[in-house]
Formats: sequence, C-alpha cells, structure tokens
Amino acid sequence: MSFAPHHPAPTQSSRAHGCLLGGALGDALACRPGRVPEGSAAVPGSLRFTGTTQLALYSLDGLLDALEWANAGTGADVNACIWLAYLRWYLTQEGSLPPSAPAPQPRWIDSQEVLHQRLDPDGTSLSGLATGEMGTSFRPVNPEAKGAATVSRSAAFGLVPHIETAMVSKISSDAASLTHGHPAARQTAGLFSGFIHHLCAGESLAQATQWILAAATDAEQPLPELLERLAAAQRLAASPHLPPEKVSQELGGGNTAEEALAVGLYSVLVTAEGPDGPRTPREHASAAILAAVPFGAAGHNTGSIAGSILGAHYGEECLPVDWLEALEGRDEIRGLVDQLLKVTVAPE
Repeated sequence: MSFAPHHPAPTQSSRAHGCLLGGALGDALACRPGRVPEGSAAVPGSLRFTGTTQLALYSLDGLLDALEWANAGTGADVNACIWLAYLRWYLTQEGSLPPSAPAPQPRWIDSQEVLHQRLDPDGTSLSGLATGEMGTSFRPVNPEAKGAATVSRSAAFGLVPHIETAMVSKISSDAASLTHGHPAARQTAGLFSGFIHHLCAGESLAQATQWILAAATDAEQPLPELLERLAAAQRLAASPHLPPEKVSQELGGGNTAEEALAVGLYSVLVTAEGPDGPRTPREHASAAILAAVPFGAAGHNTGSIAGSILGAHYGEECLPVDWLEALEGRDEIRGLVDQLLKVTVAPE
C-alpha cells in the first residue's frame, strides 16, 4: 500500500513510535477477557502490556547502549549489551540475578515502575537467562527452544536506520541465541526485524513481504517449516473469508517462532481490504491487531507482531487514539524511542 499525496509518508520518528506502541497494543489487547469487536474504538478500563513488550523495550535499550558506546568512540559487543539488558529485565521479574551472571549497571529504563510488573513473562526467556551464560550463534542457550517470544521482541532491532538489513537480521539472530537457540527461532527473529527495517525505509507491505519470502528462501540453511508457514500466510490472505480452523491448520497456533510470524503477517495482509474497498490506515491497524490476538496464549506475540508491522508501516497516526489513551506505559515507550531517535536520526 502506497501513500497518496494527501497522506504523506510517515516520518522516521512516527514509524519508530508506531512500531513499539503498536506492538504494545497488540500485546495488551490479548489480555482482554473478551474480544474487542471490530470497528470499536473504545476499550473499557486500561490496557496493560505483558513481558512480551517488556522484552521488546529491553531489546531496544540493549541496542541503544551499544549505539551510545559507538557514538562515544568506543566499540562495544552488541550482543553483550543486549544480554546485559535482558539480565536487567530478569532482575525486575525474579528479584535477583543468577549467581554466575555479571551485575549490569542500571540505566534509565530500569527506573520505570511499569516495567517491573510481572505479567506473563516468557518462561523460556527466564530459563535461558537463569543459566547466567551468554549464548552465541555458535553455542546458543536453550538450543531446542523456538518459542515466539524471540520474534516479537525483535521488532526493536529493525528501527535503526543507515545500516544494512543483513546486519539488522544478524543482530536479531544473535540476540535470539541468548534464550532461544533453535535455528527456526534465530532465523525467524532475523527475518522479522529485517521486515520491520524494510518498512521503516519506506517500502510497501507488498515489497516487504516479497523480501521476507525471498530472504527465507535464500537463507544459508533454508528451513522448510518456516518457508511453508510464510508462503501459506501470503496465499491464505488472498482469500479473506476462510474459516478460522482452516487458517490455524495451515499457519499453526502461533506458539512457535515461525507460526507467530506467519499469523502476524497473515493478519496484516488479510485485513488490508474491507467490505467497501481498501481500509484507511487506522481501520487497517485496528482490524489487523484484532485479527491477530485470538490465538490463545500466543495472542500476546501474534498481536504484538501485527501491531509492530502496522505501526512501522503507517506510523503512530494509524493507532486508535482511544486505545493509546488506555495503554499503560505509553509515555515510557515514547521516552525510550526518543532516546533511540536522538542517537540515530537527524531532526526532521
């Protein structure tokens, strides 16, 4: 979808804010006891995000830490910075660090009380960090784990401009190795952050979708299960009235990395058109997020993935205002994104 002259392309700032705020909304809406009807702008009470968004924000802070070192003229191990950020998140959830882990220096994000809530933290991420070992692509932690948490948290890595997409994907894959070592988790995380990177560079959803399919096919070690899920997401989206059981049969329930990315992508593609033609950005964003969250316990990740995609594509303006006003921690999210923009993007 391209932008008409009266709808100018969003700024980098709007895309970055929209990506993480959209991801937080998708995560938080999965917590609702009842589904929000499509077309409904208001949600009762407040929207509280879970560990899914907390990990995305700590991913961004780890990357921000490395960028700050680089801007100061000092090289830093990016994955080590991200690992230390994840350990600081672990501390907020568990109350103490693993005995063998280093003690990271606190940063701004650690003083934000909304990020100290323990609400459905990813168990695999906790168990991986509890080892006190820093995983690498050659010696990943939890080598059999391929849960969806590593994908949703990787949206943040796609927000850094002026670097090659291959580097974005490598950062995400290496970060996945810290807690989810299965090749499917690492490769899917890399593809998702690359997809976000392409959207933030101004590519259309169709262009970014073609990129992700080609990148999965051309990977050094292509994974059949990942290729099949992504191809099915694109194919099924062309038939918008399929029964949910048919979609779940082909895409899976969203619990694994490749399933979650496929569900999130499908939810975005299938909702681009409404009964009366193309949806407006705000209509599309709300429809896609609501389509992505009914996937049981996986809804936090699939909703977050869909929300991140729409926010990166359309910018923050596509997100329903009433939803944003109900979202707890929205100012903290904006504050962290502003820190990233300060070190990466020239004033617009």
